Amino acid sequence: MHAAGSKLFSVIVKRLEKFYGRPTPPKITGPLELILFENVAYLADDDKRAAAFAALKQNIGTRPEEILKASQKQIEEATRMGGIVPELRARRLRQIAELAHYIFDDDLGAELKKPLPQAKKSLKRFPTIGDPGAEKILMFTRSYPVLALESNGLRALVRLGFAEEKKSYSATYRAVQQALAGKLPSGYDALIAAHQLLRQHGQEICKRTRPLCEAGCPLTAQCRYFQSRAK
Repeated sequence: MHAAGSKLFSVIVKRLEKFYGRPTPPKITGPLELILFENVAYLADDDKRAAAFAALKQNIGTRPEEILKASQKQIEEATRMGGIVPELRARRLRQIAELAHYIFDDDLGAELKKPLPQAKKSLKRFPTIGDPGAEKILMFTRSYPVLALESNGLRALVRLGFAEEKKSYSATYRAVQQALAGKLPSGYDALIAAHQLLRQHGQEICKRTRPLCEAGCPLTAQCRYFQSRAK
């Protein structure tokens, strides 16, 4: 990393907050609802995902027994609002409800109180939940002070020089997390805000293709990617 330390990360987050404003805290903070929220949509923007989740919550409910009582058609009415392959996602929501009800006795919160490796292992039993998703749940539920990263935030940190891009997404994710170890703020509010700001930056300016570096990006002074392009 080109300028390791908590100071660099703090500078980055402060500049992003000044540029985008303080993010609104997430509205969904329960572990099961977070899992459902991830699975109710696919390749959908934030508005479509939120609309699909709201339909699920209003028309069926988000408790395991409510989802298990619903028909496939009823669940698909919600997942269809969240993009393609609604049938597959409806089956996943039912699978999530089955796991929560029959394996975890409707108490995922108890799993989050276990040691970190065990808590992550339990969460990763659910469809589509890997290390990043498990860490996001642990962060949003304020169970463990980890900085979860999704693809946009991860890409921004790689370009800033926190790690080199690896052959696989999971390897890149681990490399960035290792680089950040011991350099993060300790409070949940700060970690969640950093996650949100990095995600927003990756979505709006630090895009995967054709990043808008010249569009007033607040991080060009720290960005290895920008500096290499300018040479």
